[in-house]
Amino acid sequence: MDGRRLRRFGRRRRRQSSLLPVGATAPDDNAAYTVSCCYCDFKIRALNDALSRFGRRHAAWLRVWFSIGVGFSLTLLLALSFLLVWNLFAQRNSNDAAFFFLFGFSPSVSLADAAYLLLSTLISVSVHEFGHATAAACEGVQVEYIAVFFAVLFPGALVAFNQDLLQSLPRFTVLRVYCAGIWHNAACCAVCGMLLFLMPLILFPFYKQCEGTMVLDVPSTSPLSGYLSPGDVIVSLDGIHIHNEQDWMEVAALLDKYTPQNSSHSKYPGLRAADGRKGYCVSNYMIEESKKIQLLDNQSACPNDFTAFVTVQCFDISISVNVSSEGDQLNKLENVYCLNANDIVKLKKCGDGWVTSSTNGSHCVCSKEESCLTPVQLPGLAWVEITYSRPYSLECKQLSRSSVSDTRTTDFTDPHCGGTFVFFGDVIFMAQSVSLTQYQPRWASAFGAYLPNILRKSLICIFHVSLTLALLNSLPAYFLDGESIFEVTLCFITSLSPRQREKVRHVCLMGGTLISILTFLMTFFINFFVGKGNSVLSLSL
Repeated sequence: MDGRRLRRFGRRRRRQSSLLPVGATAPDDNAAYTVSCCYCDFKIRALNDALSRFGRRHAAWLRVWFSIGVGFSLTLLLALSFLLVWNLFAQRNSNDAAFFFLFGFSPSVSLADAAYLLLSTLISVSVHEFGHATAAACEGVQVEYIAVFFAVLFPGALVAFNQDLLQSLPRFTVLRVYCAGIWHNAACCAVCGMLLFLMPLILFPFYKQCEGTMVLDVPSTSPLSGYLSPGDVIVSLDGIHIHNEQDWMEVAALLDKYTPQNSSHSKYPGLRAADGRKGYCVSNYMIEESKKIQLLDNQSACPNDFTAFVTVQCFDISISVNVSSEGDQLNKLENVYCLNANDIVKLKKCGDGWVTSSTNGSHCVCSKEESCLTPVQLPGLAWVEITYSRPYSLECKQLSRSSVSDTRTTDFTDPHCGGTFVFFGDVIFMAQSVSLTQYQPRWASAFGAYLPNILRKSLICIFHVSLTLALLNSLPAYFLDGESIFEVTLCFITSLSPRQREKVRHVCLMGGTLISILTFLMTFFINFFVGKGNSVLSLSL
């Protein structure tokens, strides 16, 4: 078999002088390094004997393992070849999310995940090259060295073999060596997926779960900054219990769905709409006291720290109020009550706008000494009650020593143990502005609170990068494993002469390379310059 295509697997080449060399060690040492302005590597030879012994000792089952990998890799190569051709001629649109997901990319990734990407790339590439090295060792091929390198800013790894010995092996044996990297990346994806699935069970002895979602970080730009702190546990939104991050986002989307989105029911200047569905039973005494608070500049705006409320009539819960004249507006201004929202949220609820059944389906749940008042809202802004606890605060721990309680039975009336506050604004932006986790340490620990989130992000990132490596190296294109796999596979077609085989190889690889480059360029252009020009590239962690 012609050996000039064995690019990745240590074809013996003369050492070329690197650009601006800084240092290098003797080739017979256990470790060597090379540094230049845009490339540096670190070669390790100390593992050569260990890999050879491991390969010889477990050669029988390793050959079976890598033979399965040959079938998987060839199937993947054929599937990706068909996908590339289909994707090239299929009707294009601005949403290629499926193609991005297939190759492990997501259209929304931040630069803050650079450390995860770097670590995941090193691990995934090392797993890939370890597969090649192990497959070669079980066939008796001597490993020359293993190298870790940085090309510009991109990390990687490679393994160099005894080229002459590799060429003398049977074709299917060589195919096992070539397909081993792809197969190991696929196995790495399976392991990451299984660990993610079993993660709640693995962490159960050390973390509480499904008892609320804990706050990891509240940026200064978040609307919840100043209200929530790292270590706080969000118990519920509008009375709906929150178990994990998924519940948090789903409930936020549900509340946003019921938020008034237009100003067709204008009530007062400056207060464009009233949500007559969410109400509170306010005593008549509090209403009379609120009349002492004058509206600012005779307008329908309450002073700071106060919120405008209007009365909800039992017979007309939607309170669709259209003001047609100035006189009617002035009369309606008299029915605007400025109340402290933090006091109001502690009262009994009324109205049919609550997602939970706290009103038992009845609108008139207030007593004769009370009136059902609802907050006045702007279009697109939600009124949301957020209940939280602070189980790790010293004051709350002292209170809990006297009675055994969990997050759901915490005494939120104590300000040191938690409470309830009102968020008024864009609920989707609010939900996305904080970092949360469903895991609560059983013992207070600053690092322990972040560990599950770090593990989860790392496993997801390794999964995506390994998937990307497996798929990219399965493409029938130059400079990838697919080139060598395709070349060896052609050798099994005995009906072709060597010259015909070379032509087929050249045409297919050249076509595969061009189609791959064109497909990626089209996909990136459509997603980032046409359909999603304002998006930031990041992994969905």
